[in-house]
Amino acid sequence: MIRLLRGPSLGLASLLMVGATTMAASAAGAGQPGIGATTQFTPVSARALTTPQPVKASDGNYHLAYELLLTNPTGAEVSVETVEVRDAADGRVILSLSGSDLSGQMNPIGNTTPAAAGSRIASSAASIIWLDVVAPDRAGIPAKIDHRVVGSIVTPAGERSFEATVLAIAVNLEDPVVLAPPVPGGTWLMSEGCCKNVTHHRRGLAPINGELYVPQRFAIDFFRLDDQHRSWLGDPKKLESYLSYGIPVLAAADGLVVAASDGLPDQHPPNPPAIPPIQDTVGNHVIVQVRPDVYLLYAHMKPGSVAVAVGQRLKVGERIGLIGTTGNSTTPHLHFQVLTTPTFFPADSTPYVFDRFVLVGHETERIWDDDLGLQPNGTIPFAPVTSPERLENSMPLDRDVVTFPAR
Repeated sequence: MIRLLRGPSLGLASLLMVGATTMAASAAGAGQPGIGATTQFTPVSARALTTPQPVKASDGNYHLAYELLLTNPTGAEVSVETVEVRDAADGRVILSLSGSDLSGQMNPIGNTTPAAAGSRIASSAASIIWLDVVAPDRAGIPAKIDHRVVGSIVTPAGERSFEATVLAIAVNLEDPVVLAPPVPGGTWLMSEGCCKNVTHHRRGLAPINGELYVPQRFAIDFFRLDDQHRSWLGDPKKLESYLSYGIPVLAAADGLVVAASDGLPDQHPPNPPAIPPIQDTVGNHVIVQVRPDVYLLYAHMKPGSVAVAVGQRLKVGERIGLIGTTGNSTTPHLHFQVLTTPTFFPADSTPYVFDRFVLVGHETERIWDDDLGLQPNGTIPFAPVTSPERLENSMPLDRDVVTFPAR
């Protein structure tokens, strides 16, 4: 019999604390038959919720956005002090989080407030770390990454520091799908986009069919703005006051319609609706397959406006429907994203780029969809860029304000 646990409660933690020195010493040597030289017990286990894929964004950098799920299987609290993302080939650190940088990007899976537990993981609990690796060029993103976790095990007998290398995974280095904009030309606020900001999309952890997903990781909500950066004019209780309402939704790529749903009513702004059943989350919607394992979701469309049917083949720029506010939506906007399946739940959310747009500025203060119609007026807080920049094959970041060309 190989006895791994001893005592009624702290078994694995005790083993880790007592054995850390001997395991480290063994790892430093040549190893023994039947075990690798670097094998060690670790006080955390780790897994990723997606296969990371880099994407060039509007800031000119490449972003690798994904999640690291850390589980504490011990009978003691674990304090995580540093998390590094490294090139698995040579140990080069491409992202290091510690202190407030770490606690601000980490939360228990049952509590979305990052500061709720800081960077501590309770016994038999799990926390998620929201990672955004940023590199100035594609060469800065390695083909395989691993993660170095530094911290301590906290027991009544005292604390014992640890260092562990966990979760070596391959990076998907394929180029993201290139798309035309799903809306007509004009000025648009890109709300709740990737990558570091706390948004409902980026941090939307969801347990679906017994698995954990971040199904809206790269989703963007499109809000139409006028030349004074207003999203609505007049009475915010009226749908027609919102500049997005009734604007055409356009095919962002050639593809095959695999889902088309209509018939749900618009919600009534400005107050948030009750959370709908899961099947009504995205309201009236269309899903289009553009290549194997790449599907485009167009959501929250106006009742009676869906203009395509399942089995229909679309060409880029064809009208799919009109922007509305159906499903889990407070004010009119288009929810758009790439899926890996023909279902919006469950699915993984992967990156994409638009063929061209001009970055003109940024929303300087977060105004959620739920709060948009509750503002004194429809003008968003806006700061222009010094020089509007025409970008190609890039992904807008959260709160970017962009103009798309007419087509």
